[in-house]
Amino acid sequence: MTKKAGSNPNPYSLDPEDWQNFRQNAHLMLDDMLEYLETLRLRPVWQPIPESERSLFRNPLPWLPEDIMSVHKTFMNHILPFGVGNSHPRFMGWIHGGGTPAGMLAEMLSAGLNANLGGRNQIPVAVEQEVIHWMLELFGFPDNASGIFVTGTSIANLIGLLVARTAAVGDKIHEKGVEGENLVAYASASAHTSILQAFDLAGLGTLSLRSIPVNKIHQIDIVALENAINDDKRKNLRPFFIAATAGTVDVGAIDDLSGLSDIARREKIWLHVDGALGALAILAPDLAPRLKGIEFADSLAFDFHKLGQVPYDAGVILVRDAVLHHQTFVSKAAYLHRETQGVAGGSPWPCDFGPDLSRGFRAFKAWFTFKVYGAKKIGEMISNTCALARYMQSRILSTPDLELLAPVSLNIVCFRYLCSNPDEVNAKIAIKIQESGIAVPSTTRIDGKLAIRAAITNHRTSSEDIDALLAAARSFGISISDPDSQRPLRP
Repeated sequence: MTKKAGSNPNPYSLDPEDWQNFRQNAHLMLDDMLEYLETLRLRPVWQPIPESERSLFRNPLPWLPEDIMSVHKTFMNHILPFGVGNSHPRFMGWIHGGGTPAGMLAEMLSAGLNANLGGRNQIPVAVEQEVIHWMLELFGFPDNASGIFVTGTSIANLIGLLVARTAAVGDKIHEKGVEGENLVAYASASAHTSILQAFDLAGLGTLSLRSIPVNKIHQIDIVALENAINDDKRKNLRPFFIAATAGTVDVGAIDDLSGLSDIARREKIWLHVDGALGALAILAPDLAPRLKGIEFADSLAFDFHKLGQVPYDAGVILVRDAVLHHQTFVSKAAYLHRETQGVAGGSPWPCDFGPDLSRGFRAFKAWFTFKVYGAKKIGEMISNTCALARYMQSRILSTPDLELLAPVSLNIVCFRYLCSNPDEVNAKIAIKIQESGIAVPSTTRIDGKLAIRAAITNHRTSSEDIDALLAAARSFGISISDPDSQRPLRP
């Protein structure tokens, strides 16, 4: 019997036996996801997960196959409705990008290719290198600088620290470590927790990282930093690393990058910038001046999956000194031997610049997003999220029973409902809003006060969504602080 085109004679292959049927099912799945994205506004942002739903995912290992559409039905009915909700325009809890339909298609295409970007001679590596060079151009880094894609800024911050450690100690770091080097470093009290964790993972110890207080607008205090550096030098310690922040996690503040770069160059200290939240604001002409000085960073970490709206996960580390970057990670393993021709060509490889040998084609969804939408459009979208934050700020300032708890820097707004016992009431308000499905804010503490925190990151968010969140906060505030109130809940 003649085999169908594309059929596989291997009985152990995992390809479909009936490609036409599989193709039809695949189109149905794609249509379901496009329908989901098109109708996001008709759905709750988030909803509590019943125990009956959780219990569906406590089964033994499936040894026998199940029909693919049955598995898809489980996804649609029991997984999709109970995500964290960051695709929804009223998700404002954390700095999670909303993703895009184009990005979803890019994930599908790259999954079909199934490229391992640890290295070797393949065009996917060239695509990653192209995106890296776009970013070097965007942030004013030299053409011969280096960079790679990673899961996110937490890992990128660690890589930046490891390269800085190599710069301070040299090649002996690989065998002798840092004992006796007396290395010390600096970050603001508002720095992301991944900076502290990086010192633990890098074997430097968390006590080697000095926490520098912030000023009234939540930037690292430059004078306090200089005092700390001078104090450490008097103790014969070696200041080697400053972690600046472009967009703090609580309020979105951007450190004085120019001032920090001046200090770093004068003191010959490595300047790393954690730009997870705010670095890509450089794409917006009205916001880019706020990032002046970022071009002098020795390393820069940021995420495409936040303001860039690229599907999770897609982080990047850029390093000014490519030689040091390579020196930190290059391996001499025999099976990673390089050739000048063939599949083992194309050296250096991405695995020479980071800890991962197995790496997905993360760069493709970033490349696809920039090609489909263009940097100008992405910049305009980022500018709009910050404009919405300023709109929210103005609404809060003009509403007597709401209080703004921090100045709006980028796209994060921290506020509270004014009442007696505000910490307890506002904590309950945030949970009530989440469980209602109206919106998802989070909470944080600003100067010891519990704040409702709205992070406006999603490209789908509008001023009406801001109004809905504030209306819900006031309505729930009244019902919690005054249970006898009959005020209706406004959507």
